[in-house]
This record gives sequence, C-alpha cells and structure tokens, in this order.
Amino acid sequence: MNNEQKKHATYALWVLFAINMMNFFDRQIFASVSKPIIEEWNLSHTALGFIGTAFILVYMTVGVPFGIWADRGSRTKLLAFAVAIWSIFTAASGVAWGYSSMFVARLGVGFGEAGCAPAGNSLIGDLYPANKRGRAIGLFMLGLPVGIFLSNILSGIIAKAFGWRMTFLVATIPGLILALLALRIKEPPRGASETFQADDRPRGLLSYFRVLAIPTMWWIILSGALHNFNAYAVNSFIPLYLGLHHGLDIQQANLIAAIVLGAVGVIGLIAGGWAADWARKKSPRGRMIVAALALLISTPCVYFAIGQPSGALVPFMVLMGFGWMLIYFYYVAVYPAIQDVVEPSLRGSAMALYFFGMYLILGAYGTWITGYLSDTFANQAMVAAGATTLAPFRAIGLQKAFYVVPIVSLLLTLVLFAGSLTIAKDMEKLQKGVREAVPDSKSDEIAATEITAD
Repeated sequence: MNNEQKKHATYALWVLFAINMMNFFDRQIFASVSKPIIEEWNLSHTALGFIGTAFILVYMTVGVPFGIWADRGSRTKLLAFAVAIWSIFTAASGVAWGYSSMFVARLGVGFGEAGCAPAGNSLIGDLYPANKRGRAIGLFMLGLPVGIFLSNILSGIIAKAFGWRMTFLVATIPGLILALLALRIKEPPRGASETFQADDRPRGLLSYFRVLAIPTMWWIILSGALHNFNAYAVNSFIPLYLGLHHGLDIQQANLIAAIVLGAVGVIGLIAGGWAADWARKKSPRGRMIVAALALLISTPCVYFAIGQPSGALVPFMVLMGFGWMLIYFYYVAVYPAIQDVVEPSLRGSAMALYFFGMYLILGAYGTWITGYLSDTFANQAMVAAGATTLAPFRAIGLQKAFYVVPIVSLLLTLVLFAGSLTIAKDMEKLQKGVREAVPDSKSDEIAATEITAD
C-alpha cells in the first residue's frame, strides 16, 4: 500500500467511523428518552420494546438487498443514501404525535441504518489486508460505544433542558453532513487488499447459498442472535432501569448508562482488536476463542450487577462496566472472522446474511421479550402485594426481566467455542481457493501473507 492509498484508506476509515457513530447515536436516542415518552403516552414496557423489535425486523429485511447492492454497486452511494434516509426519519421521530407515528418514524430509521454494516465492512475488507482488519474494524466499531456514549450523555442533557423531542432534531444535522462526506470516499476495487480474486463469483441471491455453505457462518449467525438479543435488551432498557430501580433523573441515568454501555466500549474494542489480531497470528481459531473467553468472564459480572440493591451505584457501575467492556470483544473478534472465511466478492452479502439470520432467529426480539417479561413480573408483584397500581412495581419487574441476559450470555459462550472448532477448516478451504486461483509458485507466499502479520 503506497502513501496515496494509505491516505485514501485513512480518510475512508474515519468517515466510516463517524457514520457508524451516528448510526448508534440515532439508534440509542429512543432508549435514552424512553422514560418521558412512556409517561407522556402512558405506554407499557411491552409496547416500548415492540418498537425496538419492529425496528430490527425492518433493519434485517432491508439489509438483504442492501448487501447485494454492496457487492454489485457503489458502496459509497449506498452509504450516502442510507445515512440521509435514517437522519431524515430521526428528525421525524422528534415530531411524532403519538405511538403510531413514532412507530413509523423508527421503522424509517431502521430502513436507512440497514445499509451501514454491509457497505462499511465490505469497504474495510478491500481497504485493509487480513492482518490489519481486526484493528481497522475495531476503529470502525468504535462508532458503537462512542455513539452510545454521546447519545446517552447529550440526550440526557438536552431532554432535561429542552424536552425529549429536541434530542431527535439535533441529531439530524451531522448525519446529513456525513452523507455528503461519504460520496468523497474513493471506491476501492473488490479484493484490492487480497492477493487473488475468484473468477466464479455468484451473483444476487446465489451469493447467499455460497455463504451458507461455510459451516463457521452458521455458528457466527447463531452467536449474533444471542449476542444481539442481549445487546438490544440492555441498551434499550438500562436508562429506564436506572431511573426506576436506582431512582435517578433522566440526566443522571443517561450519564451512568453512557459510562457502563458506551465509554467502556472504547477500551473493549481497542483491547479486543489487539487481542483478536494477536490470537489470529497464533492460531486460525484465535479470534473465536478470544470472543468466547471474554463472554465467559463477562457473564457473572453482568449477573451480579443486575442484583445490586437500589442506590448501590458504584458496585453496579464497576460490575456492569467491566462485564460490558468484555462484551465489546465480540465485534472485533467475530466480524473479522467472517472475512477470514468468506471470499472478497461475497463479504457484503455475508454481512447482510449475518444480520438477517441472527435477527430472524432471536436477535430482533430482545427488546420485546424483555419488555413483556418486565410487565409480567411487575403485574405478578402487584397482585402478590394486593395492590391495584402497577407503577410502584415497574422496577421489580424490569430487574427480574434482566436476568434473562446472563442466561443467554452463557449460551453465547458455548456457541463461540463451537465456532472455534470449525473455523480453521473453513479458512483452509478459502486458502485452497487461493492456491487454485494463482500459479503454484506463488501459492505458498500468498497463504503465508494471509496468515501472518507484518
């Protein structure tokens, strides 16, 4: 990679980071201001959670054609279109007049955000070689914790000072600017960071059958289902939980949520990216094992954080913050693992299929199920106490509902370990494709380049 290529790659990566940051910033706003929305429209936790689930279902469905677009068309135009669409619907969320209009607005945000991951990950795959992708994807994925951090911080401040509607309206402007900046990214040739390019590339829907023929992809999709069930459940309800269970106002609740869900993610992604790349040098299974070990340690931390009594904010923050930091290892270990087993011309489709499959299986239902469990447990507590008003028991219901998170986390750990048992063979199959696509004299050199670091 010469200096000019490095310059273009660096610019592209920073724009992609900013776009991904706004992706999660806009997504998190609704959770950050959920308490005043519930109070204004008298919503149940189930109704609140269903908006999150509907958002994800649209996101996963639209991601399929967007994945094909990312593999066949201009990824920069896809990004610009996607960012503009979700920014406009974010503004629409701020002028919603009731549950139905907010529901439609959030579906529009989900439609636009579906284009971010397929285009972004595919671009990074062509801008950076295999031994640098963990760090590059790590920077791209830093947009997740930074976006959540800033969304919680700013939403809490803005909502307390100007009302919850203004939080959505303010977020629109940077998104539209980034849509223009995305058009300035120079589209790299597909497979530009590889030493080969397969000639028999399937097109359209056939590409998804090619991806599904890779056993590791099934484990990765299942892992995504479990991981995102937890991620959406916690991100969507933690600000509300801190207000109900720990008695904090909207600004205080969002400040703590910003720290334990967002700020810690910066450390998690940097450390996780380094660990995943280091482990990849040692073994083809390394990235999946790093992810599995991180989740294994995270599970009891989250469990004990949920069990902290009202007002015990310091132990809650320490346990939840450390546990959630380790959960961020998932992104920088598993996302590069997808590119380890999928050929360059299919990476956009692979990411779209990953999102579609894991959301369809379970990932889309984390907010809805958590909201339903919260309402169910709150009603049970109200009946047991012989009361007729549900509000005092909301905190009990939500705390009990959250215990589904460590249970799912244990299952996720097992799935990641299972994926580590198949990935080496699938990487070998991809390397075999390298040897068949180039002269024998270069095959050993190419395989070594793919496996070792600089």
